[in-house]
Amino acid sequence: MIEQDTIKLLRECDAGVKMGTASIDDVMPHVNSEKLLKRLNKCKDEHDKLSLEIDGLLDKYRDDGKDPNPIVKGMSWVKTNMKLAADGSDATIADLMTDGCNMGVKSLNRYLNQYKAADEVSKDICKRLINLEERLAIDIRDFL
Repeated sequence: MIEQDTIKLLRECDAGVKMGTASIDDVMPHVNSEKLLKRLNKCKDEHDKLSLEIDGLLDKYRDDGKDPNPIVKGMSWVKTNMKLAADGSDATIADLMTDGCNMGVKSLNRYLNQYKAADEVSKDICKRLINLEERLAIDIRDFL
């Protein structure tokens, strides 16, 4: 049970990191503020570091991880591009990223509660990812 919950939690973290990174990549070309760009780059770097940790643990369990749901990812891409086409301001980018962070925090907390038997290392990674998403949402409030 511990190993199964651990793998399942790591898979969800893997999907979450990939979704977060893809979302940041989607908005980066539209950012006007150097300050916002730096915050997004820093967050992306931290996502990349967590991704390496997750990949290492998944390799240990001989698991390929999980990609974000293609429908969710596609809907996110469409929403992002439609909103940016209508208003490509940094406020719109901050709004989109805040929504994404909030959805990520909600989902990751749900998985953390669902996979209670996961090992502490995996739970810690999940909590760090949640904190990363929460911190980004706070850091970009100035742009809303």
